[in-house]
Amino acid sequence: MNRFTVLPLLCLVLLCGMISGVSKAQDFEYWPGTEYDASVPTAEEILGYRIGDRITPHAGLMKYLEALESAMPDQVRIVEYAQSWERRRLVYAFVGSAEHIGALADVSEGMERLADPRITSRASADSLIASLPVIVNLSYSVHGNEISPSEAALLTAYHLLAARNDPVVDRILKETIVMIDPVQNPDGRDRFVHNFEIAEGLEPNASPLAAEHNEPWPGGRTNHYYFDLNRDWISLNHPETLGRVKVLQEYFPPVFVDLHEMGSNATYYFAPEAIPYNPHLARDQRESLQLFGRNNAKWFDHYGFSYFTREVFDAFYPGYGASWPSYYGSVAMTYEQASARGLVVRRSDQSVMHFRDTVRHHFVASIATSETAAINREQLLADFYAYRQSAIEEGRSEEIRSYILPRKLDGNTSGVDKLAWLMAYHGVEVQQAGSDFRAGGKNYPAGSYVISLAQPAKRLIRTLLDTHVPMSSDFIAEQERRRSKGIGDQIYDVTAWSFPLMYNVETVAVDRQVEGNLTMVDPALVPPGAITGGRAEVAYLVPWGTQAAGRLLAASLRAGLRVFSTDLAFAQGDRRYPTGTLIFKVKDNPHHLHETLAEIAVSSGAEVIATDTGWVDEGPNFGSNNVVYMRKPRIALAWDRPTRAYNAGATRFVVERQIGYPVTPIRTRQIATADLRDFDVLLLPDPGFGATYEDVLGERGTRRIRDWVRSGGTVVGLGSGATAFLAGGMAGLLSTAREDQAKEDGEGDGDTGDGDAAGRIFGTEEEYLRALKSDDSAPPATQGVLLKAGLDPDHWLAAGRDSTVNALVSGSSIFTPLKLDEGNNVAVFLGPDEVLASGFAWEGSTKQLAYKPLLMEERHGRGLAIGFTADPNFRAYMDGLNILFLNAIFRGPAHAGAAVTE
Repeated sequence: MNRFTVLPLLCLVLLCGMISGVSKAQDFEYWPGTEYDASVPTAEEILGYRIGDRITPHAGLMKYLEALESAMPDQVRIVEYAQSWERRRLVYAFVGSAEHIGALADVSEGMERLADPRITSRASADSLIASLPVIVNLSYSVHGNEISPSEAALLTAYHLLAARNDPVVDRILKETIVMIDPVQNPDGRDRFVHNFEIAEGLEPNASPLAAEHNEPWPGGRTNHYYFDLNRDWISLNHPETLGRVKVLQEYFPPVFVDLHEMGSNATYYFAPEAIPYNPHLARDQRESLQLFGRNNAKWFDHYGFSYFTREVFDAFYPGYGASWPSYYGSVAMTYEQASARGLVVRRSDQSVMHFRDTVRHHFVASIATSETAAINREQLLADFYAYRQSAIEEGRSEEIRSYILPRKLDGNTSGVDKLAWLMAYHGVEVQQAGSDFRAGGKNYPAGSYVISLAQPAKRLIRTLLDTHVPMSSDFIAEQERRRSKGIGDQIYDVTAWSFPLMYNVETVAVDRQVEGNLTMVDPALVPPGAITGGRAEVAYLVPWGTQAAGRLLAASLRAGLRVFSTDLAFAQGDRRYPTGTLIFKVKDNPHHLHETLAEIAVSSGAEVIATDTGWVDEGPNFGSNNVVYMRKPRIALAWDRPTRAYNAGATRFVVERQIGYPVTPIRTRQIATADLRDFDVLLLPDPGFGATYEDVLGERGTRRIRDWVRSGGTVVGLGSGATAFLAGGMAGLLSTAREDQAKEDGEGDGDTGDGDAAGRIFGTEEEYLRALKSDDSAPPATQGVLLKAGLDPDHWLAAGRDSTVNALVSGSSIFTPLKLDEGNNVAVFLGPDEVLASGFAWEGSTKQLAYKPLLMEERHGRGLAIGFTADPNFRAYMDGLNILFLNAIFRGPAHAGAAVTE
């Protein structure tokens, strides 16, 4: 057979496959029996394929929605609310009747009035409730590799616009506005689509092992900086979340659904959520979940779809997309569909699931939810108003009635400013004192912030600012019972997130409304800094210890300024300067030093003090050996396997976006052969589950890192796995080791050493259960708790920080402390009665964590190995650990020998 014969045969094979696939797809109906208006464009007319036949990239999603808006301008309004880091548009498509869409601005105004019972009387509220449509927010695909939700978004919009003589759709259009966010994470989605398309073959492959179902690192789940955007709702780090939160506070949709995917072997999940519930949620919100769950179940039963409720997905952590809206008064829910992760997949029960089936399930759930909202329009609007009203009343009567954020000029002012900005962006009313004031028997300086809880956002305030948000005692008891039997716990995410603790700033809860010279403010994320004292003759000083000072240092080094830093505190007159204070000597810098620093102070928010003398009244002078030169570090970041994408991305985000300093990501496997002499710092993010640096680097790469450190490099392990690598026998850079679980007196299996076990008598069930435990098991895992650690005030790595810090700790890794002749334990967890700052932890884990290291440093030759046993950049909201991390990457090279360069 020659090539002229082969080509037509190949074309015939392909054509037959295409015809067969098209035929099956054409027979598939998403809502059987619906009559559609031919004037409304279908996806096939705009994109060239039916929804569910291909995975639509971001551009295609936008193209089809714009076509719907063009065809039905009276019923569709597209509003751009943000651009992703990779400059892709994020939009809301408002879909409704011509009457409602034409009055969209009036609806927004009405919801804002309904949201504030202080200015809207009960009678006015009743009038609004009688006339306003209820807004239903349907948000799709916050995780880029969860592909069916975005397709369902297109189908939902089309169905609402094109279905004719459909009583369900007619009622939805009459009573609601459906607010569609078609793709919350466009960067991650396009990354997934690209990986899927390059792995496709002759036909869709159902094998779960096929490449098209398995993504290379980092996968499509996350955004550009590899963040899980479904955990960014309270920290507000990314443009996708910032834009979304702003729009939600313009419309306050009383119904919010976040549509996801889960593992291929599951079915479909919808509300009610699993326990535990956050105690700051209102009872009627939980009761409303039943309304939506029952109607979803009605339609799923009608079509024969399997589903489950009340399992796995809880409503405790406030940082989910299905949690945050609850705190302005919405009924917020998560929906989860088993994912095909492609066009077709074979499941463990040998059934075959098609992509179009997954799309259909989300589409039906979207319509069912909108129908529930339409049926219960007045109740949902009334509950929203009541939620806001009861929040105000609780804020006036509960034990905590105000929070004060003291803004002390010698403290972490940038941390306090950021927390005030964060709360205001969340819709919280924030006041600032124009003069000193007194409250609760204490004095507070001018500039301090005050947050009254007698406001509609009271429940969000308590959730974010309280030191601890408890889980129910019944839930805790059940977890203890499960643990006693070796059954996994049901804790879904972290159990602690108190922003004052994570930012390491003081907040004071008081039992009364604060009075004084208070003005409502809209705080800036970075209030402009300035130089005080005019043009300096000798030096400019920048007190260390704030994120603002870190931004100033980064910008100064990038601008080519020469910077020094003190290892000891000093005083000039009445002003005391902490360890780490930056010193810019006038004679060592360009003639435009003053102008450059003034500009950087404004952009960074840092305080800069001019001094005309090098004389100090206490501590080292500027020419002391205790004052070190801050070299401009060249920072490399291990990238790709084995790093966990979340950790690698958060580290890069903190350095690049929060501090403003460039890093060089290097594929980890290249480190084995790379010339590391081009870098001064190597950052090692925590590896993913089951992955190790030893596996990727091998002995050669590990030896290269060890030799580079001895030649003057600074390597920083960012988490337990990375620190374990540095401590391993192959690297040998930290003289520590992971601990096994500590044994109680009398524990052990009684092994006689001869292959038999000694006989034991169990007098109680407790003794029996103890005997079941593995003797070589790891310590009990902590579930995302905030632990308090004390700092060594004499070590340069602790410069600029208070006596304690808080770290978010998860997992079971506990490390032995370094001996005095090996290195330094710079941060050590406090004793067993003090270590737990917030969250839920098993008693055994806190006992064993007490007096164990959080931060270690060990010298090798001219270089340094630094290990954090918990990630200091977790979700980029551990601002209180910023300074320790910045000390490692900026002050580390200043205390190590220069990297060897030939």
